[in-house]
Amino acid sequence: MQRSQALPPRIYQQDDGALLYPKDADAGGTWIALNDNLNAAVLLNGAFVNHPSQAPYLRSRGLVLIDILAAPSPFDRFLQIQLEGVEPFTLILFENFKLYECRWDSTKKYNQQLGIDQNYIWSSATLYNQSAQTKRADWFEKWQRNHTQPLQADIFHFHQFAGDGDERNDIRMNREGELFTVSITGIQVTKHTGTMNYLDLKDGATYIQKLIPSKIDVA
Repeated sequence: MQRSQALPPRIYQQDDGALLYPKDADAGGTWIALNDNLNAAVLLNGAFVNHPSQAPYLRSRGLVLIDILAAPSPFDRFLQIQLEGVEPFTLILFENFKLYECRWDSTKKYNQQLGIDQNYIWSSATLYNQSAQTKRADWFEKWQRNHTQPLQADIFHFHQFAGDGDERNDIRMNREGELFTVSITGIQVTKHTGTMNYLDLKDGATYIQKLIPSKIDVA
């Protein structure tokens, strides 16, 4: 069954503050979000390797992301949250200018703090085997050599056009029109504001939404 077109980013009010994210029109969750503490999260399907589906699962991973990012400390929330019955995922958390890689493999949580001054690329374990992930990492490394201080436009260009012509595994992926990249989202965070840029690849529409922090000292 083909998924409905995602809803473009907007600000949603939560009990503990506001979240900015594009919404999965079917399940109501998201894969990328920013909160009004200017913490951010990105979700990838799968943990370390592709896993056999054990559907139905008790809760959508996209709703778990919202639960985690709505907390005062998303990283602490990941450590505390019960994930039994949730499909494996990888969650990249940006909290108070610290970066964390968090994984759930259906039985155990894993986490590590990453250097904030380095660049990283992740590929979904459910979509790309190790060979494809290695190729995509190589493209990213070569791209970085020519973009030592990339602008958001440069990053969007990479996400749209990087690859070797194999549409099944290019950064913008298309597998016979049944499984394909539908959007590109970027988040820019400063001490004073967060901005989400969103390109809907289905209709070519671009959306830019700002989120001003309400609970941190921006003086």
